[in-house]
Amino acid sequence: MRSNVRERDDAVAWDAASSVRRSRVPGVTMAGFRDLGMDPEGHRMIPHPAVTLVLDLGAGLPVVEDATGRRHRGSLVAGIGLSGAVWVRGQNIACVQARLSPVVARAILGVGPAELDGCVVTLDDLWGRQASRISEQLGEVSWQDRFALIETLLGRRCEAGAPVEPEVAWAWHRMVVGRGRVRVESLAAELGWSRKRLWSRFHAQIGLPPKRAAKLVRFDHAAHRLTAGHAAAGVAADGGYADQSHLHRDVMEFAGVTPAAVAHEPFLAVDDVAWPDQGTPDQPGAAVRRRANGDLRPSGAP
Repeated sequence: MRSNVRERDDAVAWDAASSVRRSRVPGVTMAGFRDLGMDPEGHRMIPHPAVTLVLDLGAGLPVVEDATGRRHRGSLVAGIGLSGAVWVRGQNIACVQARLSPVVARAILGVGPAELDGCVVTLDDLWGRQASRISEQLGEVSWQDRFALIETLLGRRCEAGAPVEPEVAWAWHRMVVGRGRVRVESLAAELGWSRKRLWSRFHAQIGLPPKRAAKLVRFDHAAHRLTAGHAAAGVAADGGYADQSHLHRDVMEFAGVTPAAVAHEPFLAVDDVAWPDQGTPDQPGAAVRRRANGDLRPSGAP
């Protein structure tokens, strides 16, 4: 499936391709993107409760500028909980973005989310020459073939890698299912662990302390509801925030913009199209126009 994602001025910005089926690798979702005329200022990357793997297809190098001003080119990995001060820029970009649950990220990448520490690193730094070979293999095939090739690669790495402890995976699952509205003390009690033990194991394997992780999951749900057009007051009440000011502080902390501004971020508007099976709560309104297309190969681009 392909869709056009639009900027605020209604100009088409991205051609987005989603997989026709769910990934066979648990904790992995993928989507393809082709730039159709990105705003020269680029797009702000909004923090998401997953590790982000971007595989460049070679049409035009994506440039990611992190919070320190350092620029990263080509295929890259962004750790869970990166700040909203990270920007994506470039022209003629074509890439596949894979979202990796922190439960499987360490096995797939070879480094844990805690080692990434919410930063951006090039895939060359993690995988060496294999990173460039992957991009070459993905160049002249359809989007669906790309998804299949990546799924095979990530599946093999996941099977060969070290899993997180089942108790840690369970705690993360509870946070996601509860949309971040969980108490760390309750999770520890259900596991029969002390709060200190849960904090230590969870932080080391997921990449964030439990309270921070739950806060990120709650923010992600709230941000998508704002993007869908819901009023901030209702989002705050439904999301378990103390009040609208509490929501405002969290959105500013994670995204670096106000709730009103985050509602119009292109990085969020694409989610309902690119990842239709992830259960984003509502339609993002006029920002996205769906269209079916039998030929899943983008015309005039990889």
